[in-house]
Amino acid sequence: QVQLVESGGGSVQVGGSLRVSCEFSGRTFSSYAMGWFRQAPGKEREFVATVARGGGMTDYSDSVKGRFTISRNNARNTVYLQMNSLKPDDTAVYYCAAAFEHTTTSSADDYDYWGQGTQVTVSS
Repeated sequence: QVQLVESGGGSVQVGGSLRVSCEFSGRTFSSYAMGWFRQAPGKEREFVATVARGGGMTDYSDSVKGRFTISRNNARNTVYLQMNSLKPDDTAVYYCAAAFEHTTTSSADDYDYWGQGTQVTVSS
């Protein structure tokens, strides 16, 4: 069974940076596209970023493009989300997810496994 464990969330001021990580276990990491989603209080879960199995392709939501970078280290079974120029609207619980044998995908329905989430709070 796949397990995903996020870490690295916290509180940061507007304009600051934060990196969240997600450690994958239980299956072959390189067989899964990985994604980050987020959910703010009172809002629906939304797509943030995705990276292909080999790491060569990425995709981002318009709201984070140019500020966030997704990457993965297949030797360490870990996916990262580097978040720069953070805004209060970025405040949310951030979830990583794994999609078996996909390339990049922004659809939550394509993801087979989800982590428990990590809180990111951006204050002004």
